[in-house]
Amino acid sequence: MIRGFYAVYLREVLILKRRIFRQMLSWSVMPVLYLIAFGYAMGRHVQVGDHSYLEFLIPGLVAMSSMTQSYAIAGEINIARFYWHIFEEFQVAPISNFSYVLGEVLAGITRALLAVGVIVVLGMLFGVVLNYNVYFFLALMLNSFVFASLAVAVAMLVKSHADQALLNNFVITPMAFLGGTFFPLEHLPEWAQKILYFVPLTHAAEAIRTASFGQPFKFLNFIVLVVAGIIFFIAAMLCVNHARD
Repeated sequence: MIRGFYAVYLREVLILKRRIFRQMLSWSVMPVLYLIAFGYAMGRHVQVGDHSYLEFLIPGLVAMSSMTQSYAIAGEINIARFYWHIFEEFQVAPISNFSYVLGEVLAGITRALLAVGVIVVLGMLFGVVLNYNVYFFLALMLNSFVFASLAVAVAMLVKSHADQALLNNFVITPMAFLGGTFFPLEHLPEWAQKILYFVPLTHAAEAIRTASFGQPFKFLNFIVLVVAGIIFFIAAMLCVNHARD
């Protein structure tokens, strides 16, 4: 099992290593635009509670980026399935579903951590230094685990890149903008708040933000992320089993 998991993970890491410079530049473009447009130009004189809008925005960008970049492993899996036929090789190899999913999920988490590192550095360049404590990294890891697991499950179900893009537009993009990343959820109608309360990114953004501000964390945020991660991980294994058939 360990060798199987390592083979899957090492393959993704070696691919990432070959294009890490381009990826780092890509990961920095959108955060820079958000920080300049929303944080600096529009939000320079805006306060959210006791913090500036820039301080409020950066933890939200961390939550959003960890979601999108961990979920982006679905695209790598699709390329391997549809063009390189790597998944067919995994099918005939003595690798369990658990090992395959674990390797891909850890690859997604690795992408997320690197992308978040870019945002942390950019935040420092903009003069914002937050409290990066153990709860911050725990929430970050759990959020990445949730969406990397979801990515593997989705990648096993879609039949083309068009299907993948459709899911991104209807699931990932709305969460990225409405999950408490750019504005407090209290500004939304009560019915919208109740709906977004069931979205994992909402709890991830809140957990990362409270940790960044050094505020008392809520156990419920972490419980929701753990439960969602377990559900999506199991779903990913079932979807891999279905794809093998």
